[in-house]
Amino acid sequence: MRTRLVLAALIALSTGCVSQGKFNEKALEAEGLTKNLTDEKAARTAAEAKIKELEEKQAALEQEKTALQTRLDASENRLTSAAAERRALEEKNAQLAALNDELGRNAKKLAQAKEELEKKSSEYENLAQSLKQEISDGKIELSEMKGRMTVQLKDKILFASGSARVGKEGQEALVKIADALKTVQGRIVRVEGHTDDVPTGGGQFPTNWELSLARAMAVVRSLQDSGVDPTMLSAAGYGQYQPLVPNDTPEHKSQNRRIEIVLAPSLGGR
Repeated sequence: MRTRLVLAALIALSTGCVSQGKFNEKALEAEGLTKNLTDEKAARTAAEAKIKELEEKQAALEQEKTALQTRLDASENRLTSAAAERRALEEKNAQLAALNDELGRNAKKLAQAKEELEKKSSEYENLAQSLKQEISDGKIELSEMKGRMTVQLKDKILFASGSARVGKEGQEALVKIADALKTVQGRIVRVEGHTDDVPTGGGQFPTNWELSLARAMAVVRSLQDSGVDPTMLSAAGYGQYQPLVPNDTPEHKSQNRRIEIVLAPSLGGR
């Protein structure tokens, strides 16, 4: 609009006759309008530049906002994951604590059971003291488990090879055993004979059955002769059929040739 006015003024001056003063006035007016126009263009250009700058800043802020939101979401996810992991760890810790308590109770029960199993009876203590030397020499083994005591004698301490007659050394050991058994109450005493798998060769003892039973009977008679109540006594022969170890070496065969005197609770409480 102002551009058209300036042009109109110039045209009027060129087509009509005007005074010099009027011309100067119009020239100044035109110059002012031109300056205003230039200033407005500069202002518009500056405004457009400012708008562009602001738009760029807004775009940068939007990008920064998006990046911050992404970081925030990632942090929240990590916090959620950490919280879940913490809860899982707390639950696991509670389970472990409960398991530890259970293990503690079980350990206590096991300790009590072990103490009970290892608790030795007065008969065991008496026999252990009476047979201290024989046990030390490895001729006799003494054990007790759940109220069942076993005196294991190697066959060589009792019998000569192939014989069912108790020798002098065996008789002395049986006297010591009998002294400890005389005061026993509420027990049965079962004498068990065992052999290796070597055939007897016939004769007096056709098989190891007869030999093992004859040896068990010989020990029973010796205990009775030494003062043990015969109503407590019994004998059993197992032959070669309950070995401690395989009969594959002379040493193993020797371990399997044995007499076991078993003391167990009497069902009648006698």
